Amino acid sequence: MKLRILLSTAAALAALWSGTASAADYFAGKTMKIVVPYGPGGTYDKYAQTFAEYLGRHIPGKPNIIVQHMPGAGGVKAMNWAYNVMPKDGLNLITPLDNTVINQLMRPEKMRFDARNFTWIGSSNQTNLVMAVRSDTGVQKWEGLRNKQVIASSSGQDTSFITSNLVNGLLGAKIKVVSGYKGSSKAMFAIEQGESQMAAYNWLAWGSKVPHWFTGDKPFARIVLQMGIFKDPDIPQDVPMLSDLVSTPEDKAVVGFVGALGVLGRGLALPPGVKSEHVQTLRAAYDAMNADPAFAAELKKRKLRLIPSSGAKIQEVVQGSLDNATPAVVARASKLIYGK
Repeated sequence: MKLRILLSTAAALAALWSGTASAADYFAGKTMKIVVPYGPGGTYDKYAQTFAEYLGRHIPGKPNIIVQHMPGAGGVKAMNWAYNVMPKDGLNLITPLDNTVINQLMRPEKMRFDARNFTWIGSSNQTNLVMAVRSDTGVQKWEGLRNKQVIASSSGQDTSFITSNLVNGLLGAKIKVVSGYKGSSKAMFAIEQGESQMAAYNWLAWGSKVPHWFTGDKPFARIVLQMGIFKDPDIPQDVPMLSDLVSTPEDKAVVGFVGALGVLGRGLALPPGVKSEHVQTLRAAYDAMNADPAFAAELKKRKLRLIPSSGAKIQEVVQGSLDNATPAVVARASKLIYGK
């Protein structure tokens, strides 16, 4: 019996060593590429640059990793390219859009991909949508939006536009959306200038650009609502989730697939068709990177958060969000958000 146990253990260790050795043989001396769907300077780029510096340390063979920017069509150009053209060799990855699921369901004519078929490697942040309102409006909780018209700024049909219209349609709020600002920073600056009174962007944007708005006994702005898969740990836990404020299965499904962008956060994905052994190697390396204190310290230095999610968890969320979004649910969401 002892001999069988020893032989079994030795066989398992040999298989593990063989797999690691094989991965090292494959990745050693190679240059990997991370494609960023926007230009340099934003949070997608900052996370990708950090991944490029640290991920290779945890991949057998320690390959070199570089970053390539592919802006265009709000990030859709890169997503379409990654799905249809990107080499399926395990050496090429993308920092996927956090609104991938929303795009696929709400703008299918422009999306030449199925998010279920990307292989999700992992994420290092979650990006709940957070609705913030100037304190001088008198709105202290989301219920106040039902009683008073408040102007929200947005940069076109962005997350502020989507969230504001959802809250109007689902909760009976009276938010008036003013679009046309060139990016979330300009839309947020409009609040400070008094051109608007609120917006809804991810907490990474609020927390990195205007954290001082939310401090002190008389804060400049208050957080009244959030949307995602689970509550953001960096904001007061009494701020409700939109998913907890709707009751019908149809409305919960609408909020569910829009809220899926939270867990996609900032991470990495592979195109369809990459060999399973490469997927396993990269997922293990990504998890190890997320657990690396040096990686956490580097993110902190760059004023970025570390809220890790595994590739398997993201795959599950994406699959569930798309499977639960029936044509009727998508049609209801389109009516609520776009009025058609």
